[in-house]
Amino acid sequence: MSTRHTIGRWLLDAAEQRPDHTAIDEGGVSLTYEALAARARGLADSLREAGYGAGDRIATVSANSTDHVVAFFACALDGLTFAPLSHRLTVSELGRLLARTAPALILTDDEHEAAVRHARVAAPHRVPTAPLGSSGVESHAPRAAHARQARDARDDDPLLLIFTSGAEADPKGVVLTHEACFWTNQSLSQAMPMREDDVVLAVLPQCHVAAWNVQPLLAWRSGATVVLERGFSPSRVLSLIESRQVTVMMGVPTQYRLLVEDPAWAASDLGSLRLAVAGGAALAGEVARQWERRAIPLTPGYGLTEAGPNTLHLPPALRGEASGSVGVPYPMVEVQLRDPATDLVLDSEATGELWVRSGGLFTEYLGDPESTAAALQDGWLRTGDLARRDARGHFSIVDRIKDIYISGGENVAPAEVERVLEDHPAVSRAAVVGVPDEVWGERGVAYVRLHPGGAASVDELIAHARGRLAGFKVPVSVMFVDDLPTGTLDKVSRRRLHAAHASERSPR
Repeated sequence: MSTRHTIGRWLLDAAEQRPDHTAIDEGGVSLTYEALAARARGLADSLREAGYGAGDRIATVSANSTDHVVAFFACALDGLTFAPLSHRLTVSELGRLLARTAPALILTDDEHEAAVRHARVAAPHRVPTAPLGSSGVESHAPRAAHARQARDARDDDPLLLIFTSGAEADPKGVVLTHEACFWTNQSLSQAMPMREDDVVLAVLPQCHVAAWNVQPLLAWRSGATVVLERGFSPSRVLSLIESRQVTVMMGVPTQYRLLVEDPAWAASDLGSLRLAVAGGAALAGEVARQWERRAIPLTPGYGLTEAGPNTLHLPPALRGEASGSVGVPYPMVEVQLRDPATDLVLDSEATGELWVRSGGLFTEYLGDPESTAAALQDGWLRTGDLARRDARGHFSIVDRIKDIYISGGENVAPAEVERVLEDHPAVSRAAVVGVPDEVWGERGVAYVRLHPGGAASVDELIAHARGRLAGFKVPVSVMFVDDLPTGTLDKVSRRRLHAAHASERSPR
């Protein structure tokens, strides 16, 4: 079996070529490529000696850290599956995911050790647990409950097990092989080349696929430096861009908005940035304009965990003619639009379900063959997202097909209404859900969070929407909230909003 596409090789190659260059800068503490490779190799050897081998899953519960990266590369070298679970989960949620993951070993940082201790009782058997780091699992790996024969990683070994946010239903465990991650990063390298002198700011949580396959892994393959943050603080990020001379970063639209709103925004020197990628949700026009005024155009993109995640992006050459879209497919990625009802391929200008085919697609949903078969058909991935293609072949994401509601016989995409509401100067964020209506079938209810100090009335926001939307799209009511329920990458959970609305309307 081939090992040409295994990811652990990237670190070892970079360590040979640039041993003294900084691989990770975490909180001002630097680790060279030589030191990172030595730690990863040492842990890989210890895990082998302790009886862990290909086929085993190593679950982690940790904030972003160098120790976490060491564990990832050790798994990559040994053919183990790295399963980073969100540290934001409740104990009961974490317990359910541990039971589904069935890990051979659980690794955790100090901050989340207690939560793991309480959650692991849900696992089907007693699972060894160890702390991350040089004084933890790297110095002593607990014996595996069921020893496996050690071997090097292979191309088709599962490398990442990433659980989706569960915005539609229970989280699904998405399995990505070494080969899938290889091709995802190969495609990314052609669309957005990484240089060895780049400084990459990594703030996305490492339980998400984008925290690996959008920039960091490509950075370590290229010999660049990754400035790794445990979390996101707008003022600190602005300071880091200036002090570390960050050249490349990726964030979600909410993070870019928070940077603009930070008091230090105007005075911060952002001149080192050459690439700022935005993904995970729709990018508000006003936020993009604020960055453009600083001569830093945000590069929007679209992806999903099952696709590795990179699917669509807007290259600099298209920013003028394709403004407002998420652009075109990444190199080596094919897309189609199909009729959601018939699955027939739609040509030219059209709106339909987006289907994707590439070498970066996932292999399966862990333990869920029915959902896997529904999502993967003849080598294509059904995304469940409704997209629009214009006459020039540029794509825009309309919304999740499941989130579209019908009002008076007309389809309404909540994302379109949300973008209009968020264009009001007082609105920080909006979420719209369709709720039952005796006359219209369904009508939209908007949940709105205002900017600090912002002021707007319900009538004002409805009038604002009515001036830009057809009548059937205008929300029937607006509810002001202090916060909105979100998932891992700050995506609003409309499912939870639906549940909240039903609870509010239910008889007492």
